[in-house]
Amino acid sequence: MSRFAAVDLGASSGRVMLADLSGGLTLTEAHRFPNGPVRVAGRLHWDVLGLYREILAGLRAAGPVSSIGVDSWAVDYGLLDESGTLLGNPVHYRDDRTQGVAERVAAEVGAETLYETNGLQVLPFNTVYQLLADRLDRAATMLLVPDLLAYWLTGEMGAEVTNASTTGLLDVRGRTWAYPLIERLGLPARLFPPLRQPGEDIGGLRPDVAAELGWSAPVRAVGSHDTASAVAAVPATGPAFAYVSCGTWSLAGVELPEPVLTPESRAANFTNEAGIDGTVRYLRNVMGLWLLQECLRAWQGADLGQLLKAAAGEPPFAAVVNPDEPVFLPPGDMPARIAAELRRTGQTPPVTEAGYVRCVLESLALGHRRAVRQAMELSGREVEVVHLVGGGSRNELLCRLTADACGLPVVAGPAEATTFGNVLVQARAAGLVSGLDEMRALVAAAGPLRRYEPSGDARAWDEAAARVFPEAP
Repeated sequence: MSRFAAVDLGASSGRVMLADLSGGLTLTEAHRFPNGPVRVAGRLHWDVLGLYREILAGLRAAGPVSSIGVDSWAVDYGLLDESGTLLGNPVHYRDDRTQGVAERVAAEVGAETLYETNGLQVLPFNTVYQLLADRLDRAATMLLVPDLLAYWLTGEMGAEVTNASTTGLLDVRGRTWAYPLIERLGLPARLFPPLRQPGEDIGGLRPDVAAELGWSAPVRAVGSHDTASAVAAVPATGPAFAYVSCGTWSLAGVELPEPVLTPESRAANFTNEAGIDGTVRYLRNVMGLWLLQECLRAWQGADLGQLLKAAAGEPPFAAVVNPDEPVFLPPGDMPARIAAELRRTGQTPPVTEAGYVRCVLESLALGHRRAVRQAMELSGREVEVVHLVGGGSRNELLCRLTADACGLPVVAGPAEATTFGNVLVQARAAGLVSGLDEMRALVAAAGPLRRYEPSGDARAWDEAAARVFPEAP
């Protein structure tokens, strides 16, 4: 068989996609479902049981396949007791339970030691900080979200390495659990299951799951961090590219053979995450379309298409913000927070919803510019083109603004890059595809892709960048 199922969970929605490689590479959506935080007694959680129910519904709709792969967002996890029972719904990374934990760890261990070990960008919700804020006395095992779902499908526990690299507890050079750091932090070593590589066979479906679906198939490890799968599907034709994987978050950077662990890299808060085939995803998190999603939630009933058309006609650089300000991280009234940040920085807030959309998209383009330019400078990697993949590639205004901001051509697409990367790792394990180059060629042939050449006033972008990021090139 040449049919593969990809379970792809994003921070705002999930889907089960069916890929067919019998004549090229085609995708069909079997099932799509919403995803989002659930607040219980003041704590944000994921409805992971609801997600599992929807995954089974999607697999039933997809029908028999050669194999199944699961990817999701990073850092969040479930704790299991000795019997393998989930102790509670995973906590959402936007919850505030980790306030102050990163600063305490840096003071106790040293920021230099942490970065030398894990090469990771400091974000308040990294798994290491969540674990230190959690109750672990009854926990026997920690499974990151895609590994938890794979465990429920197969009964086999493990940790796929691309997602494990986002925890802050993986040795960035050896790609093994950093047990000296784990011990120094006082975390139980028992929590960390054996590591898996993309393409490994996790196991067959549990008998009860196979009976419910009416068929059986192996579950394979893929790049279970959705960005790892997305970068594997960047339709690049050579190494001189940067990428922006743009959805709820924008992950912007370059692909490298080795990590960059210099003091300058640490100071710039760049991360070295594991990619497919031993590559390194050298990148920075930018807040992403979360800003726009939360604005739309506040403007109930707003028409995004009409807002984007109107935003294209708004005056440029009337108002811009640093999209990575911590105030934008939690859910809530995003237009009010943007307005407050603009006032704080001496700017006048927009008076229309289209003005806010223009502010958000120009601010994201500036965030992309900053990350791409610093990735080039810190890594020494030459970049000739920026590949913008993921749902954000459908946003023509954002793609055009990103090309103008970066001063580089932007190739937009595919929107389903994560799914492509997921299924192509499965297809390679089945012997249908060879290496990354062939995988990327298949994605490029599947199309459609759109190219945006930089235009506009480069000096105006320089001035806007200096307003928001005075330290950045």
